[in-house]
Formats: sequence, C-alpha cells, structure tokens
Amino acid sequence: MTPRTLRLGHSPDSDDAFMFYALAAGKLDTGGLRFEHILRDIETLNSWATEGELEITALSAHSYAYVSDRYLVLPHGASMGEGYGPMVVTRENSTLSALRGTTIAVPGKLTSAYLALRLYEPSFSPVFMPFDTIMDAIRDGTVDAGLLIHEGQLTHGKLGLHTVVDLGKWWNQETGLPLPLGLNAVRRDLGAELIAEVSRLLHESIQYALNHREDALSHAMAYSRGLDRGTADRFVGMYVNARTLDMGPDGREAVRLFLKRGADAGIVPHTADVEFAD
Repeated sequence: MTPRTLRLGHSPDSDDAFMFYALAAGKLDTGGLRFEHILRDIETLNSWATEGELEITALSAHSYAYVSDRYLVLPHGASMGEGYGPMVVTRENSTLSALRGTTIAVPGKLTSAYLALRLYEPSFSPVFMPFDTIMDAIRDGTVDAGLLIHEGQLTHGKLGLHTVVDLGKWWNQETGLPLPLGLNAVRRDLGAELIAEVSRLLHESIQYALNHREDALSHAMAYSRGLDRGTADRFVGMYVNARTLDMGPDGREAVRLFLKRGADAGIVPHTADVEFAD
C-alpha cells in the first residue's frame, strides 16, 4: 500500500482515548497507513463533517442526517446508551413539565442529546454552550436546567444537581433499543478498498483496548477531566464495550429509527439514508 496519512477526528474524552489507544500508541501494524489524531469537541467535529473536512471522524448520530452524502457509518466505534444516556438536570428537584418554556443549556445543536431531548419534550428554549460549562451555568442560575453528556452523567450528583430525566432510559422504554449517541464515519471518496482497511484497523484498535484494559485506561486517564480511575473505568465501560465492536442489527435499527423520528418531528430536515461501511 502506498504510504498515506489519514486524519482521524475524535473527542478529547476518556472513552474515545481508550478506543483509539492502540492506534495512538503504535500498538498495531498499520502497513502503509498513518493516522493523525485530531482532537476536538463533538460539535466542532459535527460542523467539520458537513464540509467533509476529515477522512475519518467521530460524529453525533443526529448530525449524520446532514452528512450522509459524504460519509458512511462504520459498524463499530459507536457510543450507545444501553438504558442510560444524556440527562436533563437542575439545581433544585423538578420535573420536565415544570421546565416547559424555560431555558435548558444544550451542548450543541447537532448533538444526539439535543435531538433526543427535542423528541422527548419539544417545548423549551435551548441555550447552546460548551458541554463542560453547563453544570456551572445550572449552579449559578444562568439557565433553568442543563443537558449533560460525557462524564457529567456520573458526576453531577456530587455537585448537588438533580436528575430530571435520563434520555437513554426513556428511549429504551419507548423503543426497546439502545440510544445512538456517537458514531464513527468514514468518507465515501476513500474508495472501497481503503475504507475496508480503515474499518479493519479501527476495529482492531477497539478490540486491543478491551483486551488490554488497564493499559488503555492508563492512557485514557489523561483525558478524564479529573475523574478518579474507578469512575473513569465505569464511564469507559458505559461507552466502549461489545456494542462498540459491532453495534449489531438492533443498533443499526436504532440509528435509523432515531433519525426517522427526528425527520417525522420536523427536527431533522429529511429521513437520512443510513448506509454502513460493511
């Protein structure tokens, strides 16, 4: 294979760092391929994907509706909530019905968390802000509530914040399916042969991390934003597991249904043709 560098975009989070440990640390024989790791927050990656900026990228399941002409979904690398997921939290105990028409901080317009919340309860005023500023905005009263992703799902209780709804739990009760949150996608113009090789290597990276959990977790701790090792391990286990190796038929169905419901509700502009790189 002719030597080639491909840009791989993912979030600077412990679960993504864990997933791509083997590639980042040179643990795999990648042949003529080199991977340049581009670390950005998920909403930046979502925006870049609309322009086809990176050859391989993590993106929100929601945002795939806007980039399906440029990217294929990889059947591995997905983050799915198995009865858990993004949460709406408040400073005081509340119900979502009490929050109708109020302000809720949201970590990006193209995030899956935002689409899930709009499907659950469309009547609120979103305030878009970086995900890592949301808990502070709730505590200081800048917003009435906040939509938490990443490790905030585990740590908000320590800050005295109260869960109003877990959208992953709601989606599972509603559909019997996992909630699709993050996907890995590869640009269509790489061609079938190169896409197959990229897919194989990313799958091997995930498997390597699961097989060498302690080493991969040690690498991921640099991206854990202050979590202790036990909590980081728990968070990684939520989003890097057997489902990440292969999302399975129900995972694929979940992605399609999620975007279809978004289109039916008028949130997503059209029903996306979700195509997988098999």
